[in-house]
Amino acid sequence: MTIQWQKIVPVLPLALLMSSAYAQDSTQRGEQLARAGDCVACHTAAGGKPFAGGLKMGTPVGAIYSTNITPDKETGIGDYSYEVFAKAVREGVAKDGHNLYPAMPYTSFARINDEDMRALYDFFMHKVTAVKQENRDSDIPWPLSMRWPLSVWNLAFHDDKPFKPDSRQSDEWNRGAYLVQGLAHCGTCHTPRGIGFQEKAQDQTESDWLTGGTLEGWHAPDLTGNMKSGLGRWSQQDIVDFLKSGQTSHGMAFGSMRDVVAHSTQHLSDADLKAIAVYLKSLKPSDPKAQAPKADTATTEALVKGDMSKPGAQEYVDNCAACHRLDGKGYARTFPALAHNSAVLSDDPSSLISIVLQGGQAPITRDAVTGLSMPDFAWRLSDKQVADLLTFVRSGWGNNAGPVTADQVKELRDELPPAPSGKDKP
Repeated sequence: MTIQWQKIVPVLPLALLMSSAYAQDSTQRGEQLARAGDCVACHTAAGGKPFAGGLKMGTPVGAIYSTNITPDKETGIGDYSYEVFAKAVREGVAKDGHNLYPAMPYTSFARINDEDMRALYDFFMHKVTAVKQENRDSDIPWPLSMRWPLSVWNLAFHDDKPFKPDSRQSDEWNRGAYLVQGLAHCGTCHTPRGIGFQEKAQDQTESDWLTGGTLEGWHAPDLTGNMKSGLGRWSQQDIVDFLKSGQTSHGMAFGSMRDVVAHSTQHLSDADLKAIAVYLKSLKPSDPKAQAPKADTATTEALVKGDMSKPGAQEYVDNCAACHRLDGKGYARTFPALAHNSAVLSDDPSSLISIVLQGGQAPITRDAVTGLSMPDFAWRLSDKQVADLLTFVRSGWGNNAGPVTADQVKELRDELPPAPSGKDKP
């Protein structure tokens, strides 16, 4: 048989070109998936190189530090095969066999399908810059620092089954469910934790799913159809706008959600944001009896008249009214409304206390580049003043939420760093 080389040779460059194009497409897709997973937020320390790790994260037993996931062969994941990478992401087991702490949301990432996992691997191996940076040991004391109990934890709490589409739902709903349950790992913050620090639910078939959770002094609100403190009063477009810009008429992203919007959700496609909204709006309310707050002008009228008889009223006028107004409605796209704000109405006031004590900053996005800041009041207001102020806000303008106590404020204040030089505790 005579081989016609002139017909074969031209095919070789074409095959190489197609292979290169496939690799490029895979890394680009992987980059978008890494954004959906917000990998950079946890694996990048303040002022550090992207994905090089070192970010401090609090746990009930001590602080841990995120690991280097750049393709450096000595300190990162450069010598991980695809199979080892997938096992670490889905099962929480590193190459050397040690268990990862479940602060790494592998309980959610187990739902990532093979195609997406391969694209993520290609991105980290071929597009992320390798950084030589040693991983830092946790601050968890021995014997609590031993890793083998995590194997028992996994047996008890980790369901490593992949995402299974619901044939009764639309493709758009299933896409949203796949993102929320998997890469976006919304349940990590927005689902309450159990006695083993495990998420109490993994999907919409369980009643605790996305009903709100508290971590490190911040309360991630209810994402179900709860009319008072959830998304019951939000439209699908409200959710899309919030994930894209970090703000709507219902409120503004703060705490760790600010970083989620800045690093992750604003970069998702409109189709994926819509799918997430469709899925979230399908969730049954955590409390079917919860009612939307009703308009109430009594608080505004009292403040306009200079009536400061209610505890916290004076603190509100002195420290908050300039931005959030006497009627609590704030200013569109600058200072969020406090009246009827879902975050204000949450049963757990941790986020409100934390933002008053620590201050905050609006997400910086393509549509909002200023990132307006709220000052901290930890060294201006006493525990009682903060409690009175927030009780006033949570009970004003028809909000009808529970009071805040000075002990709750003190508990979160005690977790703050020492007072800056020249400032004393009020």
